[in-house]
Amino acid sequence: MPPFPATSVWSRRGFLATATASALGLAARPAGAAPRPATTPPGDECAALRGRWCELVLGSGFDPAAPPYAAALKETGDFAGAFRARMQPTAVSLWPDCRYDPPSGITQSYGRLATMAQAYAQPGTGHTGDPGLAEALVTGLDHLEATVYNTATTRYGNWWEWQIGSPRLLLDTVALLDERLPGGLDDALRERALAAVDHFVPDAMLGDYTGTSTGANRVDLCRVVALRGILGRAPAKIALARDALSPVFPYVTRGDGLYADGSFVQHSWVAYSGTYGYVLLDGLGRLFTLLGGSSWQVTDPARQIVLDSVEHAYAPLLHNGLMMDSVNGRAVSRGYLRSDERHILRSDHYHGHALIAAIALLAQAASSAERDRWHAMIKGWTARDRTLPVLTDRQYTVADLARLRKIADGPAAAAPEPVGHRLFPAMGRAVHRRPGWAVGLAMASDRITYYENGNGENPRGWHTGAGMLYWWGADFGGDQYTDAFWPTVDPYRLPGTTVSTKRLADNEGGGWGEPKPAARWVGGTTDGEFAALGQDLRGLASTLTARKSWFALADCVVCLGAGITARDGVPAETVVDNRCLGDSGTAVLTVDGVRRPGTLGVTTSFRRAHWAHLAGHGGYVFPGGAPLMALREARTGSWHDINTTSSAEPFTRRYLTLWHDHGTDPVDAGYAYLLMPGATARTLATRAADRHWLTVLANDAGRQAITVDPLGVTAANFWRAGSAGPLTSSGPVSVLVRERPGRRRPTVRLCLAAPERTGETLEITWSRPVRAVLSHDPAIEVLATGRTLRLRLTPGTSCATHTCTVRPG
Repeated sequence: MPPFPATSVWSRRGFLATATASALGLAARPAGAAPRPATTPPGDECAALRGRWCELVLGSGFDPAAPPYAAALKETGDFAGAFRARMQPTAVSLWPDCRYDPPSGITQSYGRLATMAQAYAQPGTGHTGDPGLAEALVTGLDHLEATVYNTATTRYGNWWEWQIGSPRLLLDTVALLDERLPGGLDDALRERALAAVDHFVPDAMLGDYTGTSTGANRVDLCRVVALRGILGRAPAKIALARDALSPVFPYVTRGDGLYADGSFVQHSWVAYSGTYGYVLLDGLGRLFTLLGGSSWQVTDPARQIVLDSVEHAYAPLLHNGLMMDSVNGRAVSRGYLRSDERHILRSDHYHGHALIAAIALLAQAASSAERDRWHAMIKGWTARDRTLPVLTDRQYTVADLARLRKIADGPAAAAPEPVGHRLFPAMGRAVHRRPGWAVGLAMASDRITYYENGNGENPRGWHTGAGMLYWWGADFGGDQYTDAFWPTVDPYRLPGTTVSTKRLADNEGGGWGEPKPAARWVGGTTDGEFAALGQDLRGLASTLTARKSWFALADCVVCLGAGITARDGVPAETVVDNRCLGDSGTAVLTVDGVRRPGTLGVTTSFRRAHWAHLAGHGGYVFPGGAPLMALREARTGSWHDINTTSSAEPFTRRYLTLWHDHGTDPVDAGYAYLLMPGATARTLATRAADRHWLTVLANDAGRQAITVDPLGVTAANFWRAGSAGPLTSSGPVSVLVRERPGRRRPTVRLCLAAPERTGETLEITWSRPVRAVLSHDPAIEVLATGRTLRLRLTPGTSCATHTCTVRPG
């Protein structure tokens, strides 16, 4: 998916007073109901569907003179007038700044025409029903078809522009003109436009579920073919598009698509619940709603998987309105696009809001119970996003604004942020939520790339999969990765990562998610509240190797590192944190009770730090004390530095970086620290002084394990066979033990997973007396109880968590 050069203009959609679905004779039926026989000729039904599509695009049920709609409609009109005035058809462009090579200029040109069509169709734009604007639209469509987007052209450059970007916008424009122009669009021009779509998007594109016709791309292609069928009154094409959606629905076990654990992958190896996930949900929401109740309603029962994914796969990655950047792929580098006339920041909140709008759209095709729950979540995200208010986001179409405003004014009570843990092993991601804060973790493996780059985007995202640990508070940090973080942060010092400081080339390792480590042990286990997570880390284009573990608990994340070894001739570092403090931030750093103001650009070394507190953010505890480095710096960069399609406007941001320096060419180095978001200095000092709260049972290249007696937790990651405290394993496994005290009937729950996914049988021993086994998963066989508990795990190949609950002796 390229950087959407045209959608910034096409995104201002407004009001079109078309009939409702029932008035169109297409009243919705229960999900899964068989299609009813058409009671009207296909042509009439296609005309009704065209009207429904225009309503989806342009919105209904709001006052175009009221805010924020009036301002959005006026902006659409202003853009349309400017585009019309600047149109200068030549052999190589329709507008001088939108040349047809590269083909993104074609998509951008169709985007401008789509904006002009909106201004013509909607009230309040200043150009409603303007014959001159209609004439310019016809001129533009005719010119693009005659010069470049036609049956005689062989596509060049990025395939997406020809098969998704341009035809999607072209067809939307044709639909609007057919609906609103007196007499509709000229038949000959419409037929040439549809023939061009057929040329670049042949029916064969919806054949085999392979290549670029998978996941979100397949949904977009189906959207193109369905609307082309409607506009051309071709029932077979509409049926083809409907049926070609079915491969998108089932869970996958490799490659692109949605996994049973909630992971979403696109481009084979990229965690992409954000931008591509939005495209998939938005596209399906439109198609489910468009075709509902018609002769081509989507009735495949597997579509329920998509509906379930809203709460299972997407909502856990949305936090106070933002979509965690760990699942936004190369889109993290987009910032302010140069081709964006409205200069909108493409940030984590931007992507989050796009997904929220997609959920609102999909809710129209959901059950009433699902719709109520989703509306409650949307209302909560809307209420809590103080960084970028949802209901005034300028990316939204008028139709989106109307849907979201209706939900905001509706009866649903706002749902709070959840508390719990979600592990997405198939895409190497985890989310830990506690009252007042949330943490996101990104890991790379032989299944998931270090980072994605391509089309001149994100060339320095090298270490985003090296255990990057994102974190936010309920009332702080909402703009931590929003406010020019990506163009100004030191890409060698991303928070939570362990890296070799070896200099890397832009796009190191190849593009499109190609660079992946030869590491299988990535993942962990969770009981839904706490978790044991681990990564067998291999440095990108370096000799660095390490074992990293995160134990996600009640008020902290315990971070362990071991076996850190490299031979690159440069230092290796573990970045405890790298907090963006804004353009002039001076948050006070306190180390072991002493304020450390620091000097910009000067590194401070602490020989033995026990705890550190950053005012307004939280802090860190270093059990037993550890050497620590600190640096305040002002860093300047532009989005163009990391994305060739983005603005070159410079930004300067201040950072406070804390790290462990493992030295040049370390051998078996390690670290241990606690991340405590939102903690006060007093809380940190108390935790650091409490030698009994945490016991590190092991921290070496073979096993990493802890016990926290006040929480009744023992957790371990075994990288190979071994023992740690009361736990012994015959091979690589992740173990979480939760003891639940009770006055009469205490229980213990063991959670087991095999992150290497080999399927090999493992034996785990817990050396504690067990009176009885209360329950266990089918993958677990109980070998012995009594003085010790012995289990045999046959884990399968998905890194799923398997549980066994016992009553201790």
